Amino acid sequence: MQIFRHIPLSSAPAAIAIGNFDGMHLGHQALLRQLIAYAQTYRIVPAVMTFEPHPREFFVPQNAPARLASMREKLEYFAESGVQRVYVQRFSHAFAAQSPATFMQVLRQQLNANVVMVGEDFCFGAKRAGSVQTLIEHGFNVIPLPEVQLNGERVSSTLVRDALAAGEFAKAHTLLGRSYSISGTVVHGAKLGRQLGFPTANVHMRHERPALTGVYAVKLNGLPAVANLGVRPTLEGIPKLKLEVHVFDFSGDLYGQHVHVQFLHKLRDEMKFNGLDALKAQIAADVEQAKYYFLSGTPE
Repeated sequence: MQIFRHIPLSSAPAAIAIGNFDGMHLGHQALLRQLIAYAQTYRIVPAVMTFEPHPREFFVPQNAPARLASMREKLEYFAESGVQRVYVQRFSHAFAAQSPATFMQVLRQQLNANVVMVGEDFCFGAKRAGSVQTLIEHGFNVIPLPEVQLNGERVSSTLVRDALAAGEFAKAHTLLGRSYSISGTVVHGAKLGRQLGFPTANVHMRHERPALTGVYAVKLNGLPAVANLGVRPTLEGIPKLKLEVHVFDFSGDLYGQHVHVQFLHKLRDEMKFNGLDALKAQIAADVEQAKYYFLSGTPE
């Protein structure tokens, strides 16, 4: 799969899906299947244009939605789906100020879009002046995002975020077609977990606004574990979110490895304890509760 951080001057004829694709839920998967099928039928390139950062992160960062996936995670999903080209469009003041006509010119002349696949509420150009109807009126072959429903609700990134925030992991699993996960590289930390008797893998997250916080039963690269995702309120002066994972009965070296952490069951919210002894006792209880969860059966 080719990844372009800048729009090339010309491209082979393509079917292009445009969107944020946050989380790659069942609706996104249906769109990509349709994209691949169309491209194969007409022997053109299946391509995706996505944005970084999310437009709402750019315009109203304080009110932007929680991230379900980092750019690397999205690119991994695209590759697995059979997408051959990904255009990562940097969302900036200059891009946001483009007229709809300029954006359509890029689609037609530089990206050689044979067909454009977008959500029905897709808008583009300065002041969101362009719409699906605009594309159609200017001669583009537009295929709207297939609507996938679950129990009468339209599958969306917002629905996934709500399920994760509520600890409804079975629902999130259904919406995504898989367990929700966060991936990142294991980095060195303060080694406090070792001092407490529970060594942890500190997973560096690319996005600082995850869709969930708390203590969870998880799997790290398939290994049962317990994870804390939050600010560690018992430890003063550490306001930044951290993902720390204690893998049961594991003594290997994970430093530098890119790992996937699957979130399977919420154990509790983060809380502040009265000293390290109390924290250690609670971690021990969390570990036992997580082990019981895995013994009693898990979706993956």
